[in-house]
Amino acid sequence: MKKNKLILVLVTSFLGFISCDRPACENSNLIFENNSPNSKVYKDELVKQLNTIDKTKLTYWLQKYDAQNGKESLYFHIQDDGLCAILQLTINDWNKLENVRESKGIGRRGAEFTNLKFEIIKDSVSTEFLYKTFDRIID
Repeated sequence: MKKNKLILVLVTSFLGFISCDRPACENSNLIFENNSPNSKVYKDELVKQLNTIDKTKLTYWLQKYDAQNGKESLYFHIQDDGLCAILQLTINDWNKLENVRESKGIGRRGAEFTNLKFEIIKDSVSTEFLYKTFDRIID
């Protein structure tokens, strides 16, 4: 009897673990393959791709928290049928993200953020994605 309960707990835990993972995607874009997500060329290509797709179908999955040179960022896997990339999102206003900042993303990695909103600031020197808001986090 104990063995059956243990198997049930393990199977349930495994199913819960895999159900929270983001869908697999394959990147076929050489710019994304050959450049860092925080490089201007990568970000410019991401802007170009975002301008050609239906943004309502995008999904966002938290990859990591990063802080460098006084700037804090969250990195997201950003996906849809034809896009498989990493979004480096600069966070200036941590509204609704206070617990993510506090834990430096630990405990939320792999979580899906629904209806993530951001602003794109682009000039000849830099391209930046600035966080605005989101609807909810699905763990």
